[in-house]
Amino acid sequence: MLRFMPVGDSMTIGSAGEHTWRHRLWQHLRDTYHRPFTFVGPRETLYDKATDAPTSHAYADPGFPRAHLAGWGEGWVHMTPLIGEAVREHRADVLLVSLGLIDLGFYTDADQTAQNVRRFVAAAREANPRVRIAVLPVMPNVRVAEDPPFAAQVSRFNELLAKALADLDTPRSPLLPVTPPASYDMRLDTYDGTHPNARGEHKLAAAFAGALWEAWGLGGGYES
Repeated sequence: MLRFMPVGDSMTIGSAGEHTWRHRLWQHLRDTYHRPFTFVGPRETLYDKATDAPTSHAYADPGFPRAHLAGWGEGWVHMTPLIGEAVREHRADVLLVSLGLIDLGFYTDADQTAQNVRRFVAAAREANPRVRIAVLPVMPNVRVAEDPPFAAQVSRFNELLAKALADLDTPRSPLLPVTPPASYDMRLDTYDGTHPNARGEHKLAAAFAGALWEAWGLGGGYES
């Protein structure tokens, strides 16, 4: 059985009442990848805005494997110390990673964040030398549109991320850059300028689905 682990920030964990792009991708793989698979990870909850904590199980569709390693307000700097144990304990084969916005906004600059990417990859490979890792660059949000210095950091990090993935890619443990959806529009595809609405969830899931299919033959063409 192929074991996928979503790793991400608030865009990945989602909040109470949402489907999440994780669910949309699972639904797609269920319909197109005709072999046993599941989603794994040490966490299962959604973020609850009422309690300001990841305590909710109120998925819009609870009938899918909800496991993940994602957290509201967490980034590369938070996940790097956790990834080795998570991969080892849950025997993850494929990591689906969407991180970076939080790091650049609050914790580390582009260069420091890129160093954490390299540490993350090393830790994941130490736990599973054959792990495959698909990584989405930082998606633009409302702060990118309003804060030019922050926008410059996002742009630089995405360049450094692409370089790190190219530098560290190996046949045994391939690293896959996920192309951001060209039509993604923060005004139409999010509910607050950052977090995806249903339309945005489909677009993020489609980005991962397209990369998995084109590079590794997993799944098929995405239909929302």
